[in-house]
Amino acid sequence: MFDGIAARYDLLNRIMSLGADQRWRRLSVLALRLPSTPTRVLDLATGTADLAIRVAQVHAGATVVGIDPSGGMLEVARRKVAVAGLSQRIHLLRGAAESLPLRDQIVDGVTMAFGIRNVADRRQGLAETSRVTRSSGRVVILELSEPQGALGLLARFHIRRLVPRLGAMLSGMREYGYLQESIAAFPRPVEFSELMRRAALHVQEIRALALGACHLYVARPAR
Repeated sequence: MFDGIAARYDLLNRIMSLGADQRWRRLSVLALRLPSTPTRVLDLATGTADLAIRVAQVHAGATVVGIDPSGGMLEVARRKVAVAGLSQRIHLLRGAAESLPLRDQIVDGVTMAFGIRNVADRRQGLAETSRVTRSSGRVVILELSEPQGALGLLARFHIRRLVPRLGAMLSGMREYGYLQESIAAFPRPVEFSELMRRAALHVQEIRALALGACHLYVARPAR
């Protein structure tokens, strides 16, 4: 599916999040709190490399490894990285979150935007982020969620009704309707933070965004 929508993925994100996805990515980069010295960051489920590019632009001393299972998404990512003039600092690999081709404690931080929801074995994927991150580093995960309570009514309507239809219309693929189902099935923040804990991650912060339509999770390896 992601191979099929790769060319329109960025446009879909901007329209369906009403442009908020860019602000959420900026918050993710800030949450990394990278030192000013040369660093290495893993951007997991990098997709079209939006977040990888932002990390490299904000932190001039950072090298970013972007990993994604979709070849189609990585093709778009490589073009964007080249246009941004960052091919020497952003390295893109095809791979799965559950089995990262990286040594233990080799990166200074991990980012993951809208990807953990699609990982088949989430606990294993999270455990891998803990394994490859240095003790001083942070794991920052951005993920969509179902808003709760009365204030979330509008956001729930947007996610349940508008997003699947708009996504299918713009992408030309009925399969894009999976988005609402995957969001509804994703664990609530308290449950997901417990899953992170069981995957050797110490959760330091959970921040609700857009009335709870998105959450930012910040953690450190539990060693």
